[in-house]
Amino acid sequence: MSDSVPALLVKVGRFPQLHGGLGVVRTLGRMGVPAYAMVEDRFTPVALSRHLAGRFVHPTTGAEDTSELVSLLLRMGREIGRPTVAVAEGDEAAVLLAENADRLAEWFVLPPVPPALPRRVASKEGLHRICEEHGVPTPRTRSPVDRAELVEVSREWGYPVVLKDKEPFTKLNDSAMGHTTVVHDEAELLARCGAAESPSVIVQEHIALDIAEEWFTHLYCGAGGTPRFVFTGHKFRSWPPKSGLTTRAWARRNTVLATLAAELCRAIGYCGIADLDWRFDRRDGRYKLIDFNPRFGQQFRLFNTAQGLDVVRAMYLDLTGRHISDGSQIHGRGFIVGNLDAVSATVTAWRDRRLPAPLPRRNLERAWVSRDDPVPAVAEAVRFSGTVARRLTKPLRVRMAGGKSGPDEGGVDGGAPGEVARGEVALKGAAP
Repeated sequence: MSDSVPALLVKVGRFPQLHGGLGVVRTLGRMGVPAYAMVEDRFTPVALSRHLAGRFVHPTTGAEDTSELVSLLLRMGREIGRPTVAVAEGDEAAVLLAENADRLAEWFVLPPVPPALPRRVASKEGLHRICEEHGVPTPRTRSPVDRAELVEVSREWGYPVVLKDKEPFTKLNDSAMGHTTVVHDEAELLARCGAAESPSVIVQEHIALDIAEEWFTHLYCGAGGTPRFVFTGHKFRSWPPKSGLTTRAWARRNTVLATLAAELCRAIGYCGIADLDWRFDRRDGRYKLIDFNPRFGQQFRLFNTAQGLDVVRAMYLDLTGRHISDGSQIHGRGFIVGNLDAVSATVTAWRDRRLPAPLPRRNLERAWVSRDDPVPAVAEAVRFSGTVARRLTKPLRVRMAGGKSGPDEGGVDGGAPGEVARGEVALKGAAP
């Protein structure tokens, strides 16, 4: 398929150690699609994949002007030289593509989603209003106007409570959270919010896992919000434990949840890939929508049909006018992010004072390890080791620096802006 329409993995922000983008490059590359990617440096796992046709080394932060980011994408499109399917990695990239689809149409093929909709569903406040409008159950949610109201609501509901960044781009630029955070008391709440009088967060009721189950739906919807594929899965473990990124999950049939997700997307006219997180509350027997991510989920490769289609392949085929074979998901498959799952299992076992239950090791989709693409796993092992070493030695380095702590070190490595390595697509005149 050397004449196939290319695809570009679009990224806003620095997160070189997330595995979902590697899944995109692998799934498209195995179809014979020329897959390109925006990467932070030459040595990210994605940049080293054998399935990658070309890499654009140009790290972004999300603080750039929209016009700068759009111009950057247009330069990439010109370098590729033909119409290209854009695949968003992250809510911010999805918002950028949707809101600037008219300008980007010169080089990019995009789902015909209503331009304002990705920002609205990615906004925790906006999503809560959508759920209220369409009768979709959610945990109790409030958007405090200031610290005083945030404290008042948390006291009223009782700890723990869940804090989330209110809007997309917040977690990249001016975040109190960085990710979904379970706060256990008022001292932790105030410490998290810092000195901001009006922190850009929402507070949500905490539904503990001893009375709930974590589920997710991955979808691809065609024009007008018509669901083409709806996959359902059960989250078993995450990092951080009980509130973060999925590290172990299973593909499981759940027709009730699939219907809920499909009806919501149809009602709001959502088009494209979506990743919806749900929590089943045993107290009232309802599935409650936690997050609506207008892009692929990091564990999307968990889901396949018997014809080998996942949501990324389905979108690519649909946008390029090719036939999409009907088919239901393969149930019973597992997904594991080996390094993070090991950490999550260890921390959970220590907290619970018991060993984790043994889990099946067969029929697993592994986030990093792949027989036909081994180098990215090696690259991630090196980066992960560095991340762990920096975290463990940070207190010592802070003391040696006289108690002055720099920005949190999360293992996100940046590259020189605009740097081009052998085998990359050059960004001529790219702004730093």
